[in-house]
Amino acid sequence: MKNFKIIMLLLAVFNGGMAHAQSVPAEGQEIIDDLLFIADGFATPAAESAAYQATASWFTSAKALEPWKVDVSLHANALFVPSSKKEFTINNNDFSNLTIAGGGNGAVVPTAFGSDSDVMFNGNFLGQEFAFQAIEGIDTGALMYPFAQVSVGLPLGFQLGVRALPALEVSGSEFSTYGVGLKHNLSQYFGRRRTRDDDLEVAAIVAYDIFDVKYEFEQISVPNLLNLNLIDVSSGVWMAEVMASKKYENFEIFGALGIAQSDFEYEFGGSGLALNLVNDEISRLNDSQAQFKGDIGFNLYFNSFKVSTMATAGKYVNLNVGLHFIL
Repeated sequence: MKNFKIIMLLLAVFNGGMAHAQSVPAEGQEIIDDLLFIADGFATPAAESAAYQATASWFTSAKALEPWKVDVSLHANALFVPSSKKEFTINNNDFSNLTIAGGGNGAVVPTAFGSDSDVMFNGNFLGQEFAFQAIEGIDTGALMYPFAQVSVGLPLGFQLGVRALPALEVSGSEFSTYGVGLKHNLSQYFGRRRTRDDDLEVAAIVAYDIFDVKYEFEQISVPNLLNLNLIDVSSGVWMAEVMASKKYENFEIFGALGIAQSDFEYEFGGSGLALNLVNDEISRLNDSQAQFKGDIGFNLYFNSFKVSTMATAGKYVNLNVGLHFIL
């Protein structure tokens, strides 16, 4: 993040500084494309992880909550980052203008989850050479944060939930998430009416979450042109899954399979005449993708509350622990 200011300065100079001419020289556009290639490799793992963080632990039992009963819960969430998502490999033949300093043809550079880097890039614009360091990540193997959720039982086997995490700084970044989820018990349609507390239960779940991450960096100013101080990665995530659960006295095990559809948007914050032009270019990184995910977990029931745990597996592993009070 601290080195994003270098890249954004170059973007502003190459794009915004020539806006009056209504065109960018071919050499300048090549550099912009090269920088966006680096930024894409840097940001993609963080954007992908939103599907696992945003959809964790919406519901922890397929059994329908009784109408107008309320489940108030506090959750601790942890996303574990595999080493393969902390770095990526680049080669000189990936670029049109930039080259890797030091004479090597390839290098390994950090993603948003990676650590520091001593890799340098060289370039040439209108006969002037420039250099900058590879963008450095937040250097973490796990992202941990809390959120609160409330769900209410509705007639006909439905359950509606809402969750929220106002802006919270975690590992040098600011996270926030908001969402709404709906569960419908399907077991009520299977054969005889189910009355036993330990019957196998099946439910369908749909949810929508907004997951936002803001990375702030020291402001960089280009007089009469641009001031940049923030990058905002916003994800809108749709999830659909089928859940099954079975209770054994005060212990309940559950599992779910589903798909998450994520839409990513990138935007820089700041001020200046060239800011809109920079964000027009960075919007080329906006993406949409679907990911399959599987959940498994268990609940422990006590007199007035329950404790839930859920592990979500896919490209990432996400662990969620919740404390639930039924009112």
